[in-house]
Amino acid sequence: MALLTRRIDHPRDREQEAAEAGERPPRREWLVTNGLGGYSCGTVAGVITRRYHGLLVAALPAPLGRYVMLNHLLERVRLPNRQVVWLGDEDEVAGPNVVDREEHLVEFRLELGLPVWVYRVGGFTIEKRVMMPHTQNTVHVTYNVTQGGDGSLRLALRPSVHFRQHEAAVDESIPQAYSVTATANRYEVSAGPNLPRLRMTLNGDRATLTLDERGAPHVPYKMEESRGYRWIGSLWSPGYFRAELSTDHPVTLIASTESWETIDALTADAALAAERERRVRLLDIAASVASDDFGAELVLAADQFVIRPAVRAKESARARAAGDDVPTVIAGYHWFTDWGRDTMISLEGLTLTTRRYREGGYILRTFGQYVRDGLIPNMFPEGDREGLYHTADATLWYFHAVERYTQITRDDETLRALLPVVLDIVEHHLKATRFNIHVDPADGLLVQGAEGYQLTWMDAKVDDWVVTPRRGKAVEINALWYNALCLLDTWTKRYGVRHGVELAEHARRAREAFNKRFWYSEGGYLYDVIDGEHGDDPACRPNQVFAISLEHPVLDRSRWEAVIGVVGDKLLTPVGLRSLSPDHPDYKSRYYGDLRSRDAAYHQGTVWAWLIGPFIDAWLKIHPDDRTGARRFLDGFHHHQNEACVGQISEIFDADPPFLPRGCVAQAWSVAEVLRSWDKTRS
Repeated sequence: MALLTRRIDHPRDREQEAAEAGERPPRREWLVTNGLGGYSCGTVAGVITRRYHGLLVAALPAPLGRYVMLNHLLERVRLPNRQVVWLGDEDEVAGPNVVDREEHLVEFRLELGLPVWVYRVGGFTIEKRVMMPHTQNTVHVTYNVTQGGDGSLRLALRPSVHFRQHEAAVDESIPQAYSVTATANRYEVSAGPNLPRLRMTLNGDRATLTLDERGAPHVPYKMEESRGYRWIGSLWSPGYFRAELSTDHPVTLIASTESWETIDALTADAALAAERERRVRLLDIAASVASDDFGAELVLAADQFVIRPAVRAKESARARAAGDDVPTVIAGYHWFTDWGRDTMISLEGLTLTTRRYREGGYILRTFGQYVRDGLIPNMFPEGDREGLYHTADATLWYFHAVERYTQITRDDETLRALLPVVLDIVEHHLKATRFNIHVDPADGLLVQGAEGYQLTWMDAKVDDWVVTPRRGKAVEINALWYNALCLLDTWTKRYGVRHGVELAEHARRAREAFNKRFWYSEGGYLYDVIDGEHGDDPACRPNQVFAISLEHPVLDRSRWEAVIGVVGDKLLTPVGLRSLSPDHPDYKSRYYGDLRSRDAAYHQGTVWAWLIGPFIDAWLKIHPDDRTGARRFLDGFHHHQNEACVGQISEIFDADPPFLPRGCVAQAWSVAEVLRSWDKTRS
């Protein structure tokens, strides 16, 4: 069977349409993950542009979190005629010593989601592959000659490092100077007893390491500069590896924070074969949704977000004692951890559409153990064991995720086990809980908001400035609240659970008040917030779609077409929905600049890919026989998978054409909702 392949010829050529936006598009990137939250990533061209770029970013137990352990490889080939050729685009790392800058990269492709570079140098064709053995903090970088003339090449690889947390500034100091120890072909780099050691070995013909310590004191990280962060860092190299490379003798550099016993357990060929087999198995399990290339690629993209966190050892021990596992969802690469809201929104696409049902159940049961005062955690900060709870909607999305899981899997046991948890959640919301989250006794609608906190998914905050506070009665919060009440009423009746809450009555009051209060007759759509700090807010935002898209829509049927018509006219783009209508005075067409500038635009026009899912849900409720038309709303993502992070879907996009990708280059709910919608719109 042919490998699932996405191929980009001449990968350094980029679309010219970005010139109209007055800037060069971001470089294409690639991403490989290890199932622990660790990753390997960079630009296709080989230039380090982000603080997060590295061949080995290890996921380590708390309090370390994710650590950049191997930042970069300088790759040099000496031809049989003794000519020296450099692979990749090394201007920003190697400096003036690089004399041969001829273009050698002729192809970049993904095979089963794994990156492959093809170089042509002096009559030879070289393929480079990067992979990470699943659940190991290990990376394999393998070079093969697939076509060539007589003789062999001499490959030289110079590794460069800067040990630091992946969120740390690029100029952060290390605790102490690096030291290198060597035993046979095993090399260890250390920067003190409180940090892990980087272990490296080179497998190949006549492989050696020459100790030749060098520093690169002025390495520019261009994306960090454009994002307003410190952007000049330094790298240190212990020396360079050399080996003979030919058609019969591939070369693999292995770098790891694991023990030598673990590193030696798999050869490079065996590790690649095992990872390919794992990925093929995922596609087989996903079945029909993976029957075409687009769906299959999204299944593999989805896999990168479902992890077993290395950070929270207590959670692992508790779950395994009960016969469970501890998967969670990384919200986005590179800088997000696991977020409650993102997990619950993504759960269906990542685990149910892909038929990874057990992991979906594990995730729901794990979050059930973290409920405090009727709330699930909003997020787990990098390297921390405990979550933060400042969210009004993540907990309500939990009901939606439980409903989708139990409807698809028929797992009554999990639903029964979680009923006390979800009952407790509703009781806390009725009585009032943290952050002024409570039901208004006057109308039954849910109120949220506390000074200095951003509690909805529109959660941008810079220092003390909450960009979109939305305090009051937010439209999607109340759509979710009504949906939660209806679901819980159904569940408790199904299992005969006795409780003292009049769920049906609370739902009836909320629905009646919602339809009376949220309709903005002048615009023919829904207010975004009512009873807010400045009264009722008529800003046209995508949040109103949830009043239609959820299992139990709170909006009267007679108003669905009007709302979706307005949303389609003002907010719909080829890659998702705008977060604010262009006719609003606060609309921002581009997301760029320093943190304050970016967060000012984050929910003020910026397009969010994940919102295409609920839009399609609402569309199909109105046009149930138009799956072909609904699928056309996903067309823009086909092109997008060749830009930004190849094979992935970005977090956000500029609000105006050419809709340049921004934010995280790989986002869980973007992939999840596009994949779920792709499956839902199959003919």
